[in-house]
Amino acid sequence: MSVKDKYQPVLTLGEKLGVKDGKVTVEDGILKVKGETKTQYEKNLLWDKIKQIGGEKPTDIMANISVADESVYHRHTVKSGETLGKIAKHYYDNASKYQAIFKANTSILKNPDLIHPGQELVIPNL
Repeated sequence: MSVKDKYQPVLTLGEKLGVKDGKVTVEDGILKVKGETKTQYEKNLLWDKIKQIGGEKPTDIMANISVADESVYHRHTVKSGETLGKIAKHYYDNASKYQAIFKANTSILKNPDLIHPGQELVIPNL
């Protein structure tokens, strides 16, 4: 299996996320990946996939991934049935961090218990 085939799930995820300025090369058996994600959350998703495939410190891949918008962790569009607690659990693995999301979105939210599908929320860096 080639190193590119091995890390194809990373490349596929990058395409799905819409990574900009993506470049993939193979040199001396090492996959070199370069690109820019929209947010830190998306960068973390790519690194998690890399580690899932290659281990904590893979030696057969080099990734240079930059972030376009470092002012936020992510931007999330609310889906039906979601709460700030569920959203906080998804991004921070801690539902009680919903207050940070609420505070970052007081310009559109007046009550942390009242969010609507379609609203775009800032998920702040913690």
